[in-house]
Amino acid sequence: MPYLIGLFVFGVLILIFCLKIVPQAHEYVIELLGKYRTTWSAGIHFKIPFIERIAKRVTLKEQVLDSPPQPVITKDNVTMQIDTVIYYAIYDAKLYAYGAVNPISALANLAATTLRNLVGELELDGTLTSRDTINAKMTEILDEATDKWGIKVHRVELKNIIPPAEIQNAMEKQMKAERDRRETLLQAEGHKAAAVTRAEGEKQAMILAAEGERDARIARAEGEAKAIYLAKKAEADGLAALKEAGVDGAVLELKKYEALVSMSNGRASKIIVPTDAVNMTKSNVIFSETTGLGDTTPEATDPEKPKKPDPCCD
Repeated sequence: MPYLIGLFVFGVLILIFCLKIVPQAHEYVIELLGKYRTTWSAGIHFKIPFIERIAKRVTLKEQVLDSPPQPVITKDNVTMQIDTVIYYAIYDAKLYAYGAVNPISALANLAATTLRNLVGELELDGTLTSRDTINAKMTEILDEATDKWGIKVHRVELKNIIPPAEIQNAMEKQMKAERDRRETLLQAEGHKAAAVTRAEGEKQAMILAAEGERDARIARAEGEAKAIYLAKKAEADGLAALKEAGVDGAVLELKKYEALVSMSNGRASKIIVPTDAVNMTKSNVIFSETTGLGDTTPEATDPEKPKKPDPCCD
């Protein structure tokens, strides 16, 4: 009876030892007597004791391979340090287990040699400005080369590009000169824009001043014209009123004389006598001299002649 209990316990232990649970996103490569038998996926599995073994435990998750900096020589003989980051995943556990002795080390070495080949075809400036091109070419080359290892390369990134110290100093000086040039250009463009703005403002001011002077002259001319028109209209209205009142020529002449008298009352006044008034005055003078009417000047008398002495009587 004790032997049966012992066998039962031994069988249970072997059963527990042979039951295997494969986690999610993992695969186990199983060998039977040293030969590949199958690949276990996620779940519970039973392993035949003593004749089956788990040859390789593989994770299917995406992994990152951070390669150390590698010395690389460019086309123009500049040595720089470049390190890469490779994102990959295992898609076939069997190929990964039997494709290469150390697939990860093989991937790192392949990445280093591929990087040297690609950068060797570029100059320093091209290397610094062609990261995307280098990344795409390395991804394509590594993905194709690792298919037989059961590895899928998703992407490759150049992490750091470290040129020599003298090249860095020259690049910093070049960058500073480029910044200074841009600053000078920006200042020149700012001065130019300010000068153009000032010129446009002065132009607009001159235009507005000219327009204002023109409008003022037009307003003054219109005012003078209206004043002349009103004066002439008032004069015409006055003449028309005199005509309607039946005023004769004598009254008009009298009005003219009154106007002359009022004009002569001022100091430093100049009197302009109309031609018809002069003619009328001349006519009156000739008439008075001819008829003697209206002449108030006394007639001149002959002086008395001195009497001569009478010689006979004196």
